[in-house]
Amino acid sequence: MNRFVIAARDWIGTPYCHQTACKGAGCDCLGLVRGVWRDVLGGAPARIPAYSMDWSEPQGEERLWQAADRFLRAKPLMDEAEGDVLLFRMRAGSVAKHLGITSRIGADARFIHAYAGRAVTESALTLPWRRRIVARFEFPQEGAQ
Repeated sequence: MNRFVIAARDWIGTPYCHQTACKGAGCDCLGLVRGVWRDVLGGAPARIPAYSMDWSEPQGEERLWQAADRFLRAKPLMDEAEGDVLLFRMRAGSVAKHLGITSRIGADARFIHAYAGRAVTESALTLPWRRRIVARFEFPQEGAQ
């Protein structure tokens, strides 16, 4: 099984908490990805500045997408693999501001994510979720940080 999926599943049940990345205590969707990075690759790619719940929507800036492009490896949307980081646009016309980690591909595709009001969970990657995916990334190989 993919080591990033194994690490992400270990975060399931962690309560949602904005701007945090502490397994078992609290995280948001970015914190989950940061925590999985730390668990598998060690360290952190960069210090994360404070960010608001609106994720730069008032400015219309794709800050999360830009950061993902900087630290992760972009992939074609149709090139699915377990352990991929998915970037979602939750509403048409808004900035992309939700992340998840693909935990299963195929007919029963699933992903692991954290969102307000929920603990980290593994959800079916249903058509409504798939329609919101705007980018797909993979974690770097060890030593490529």
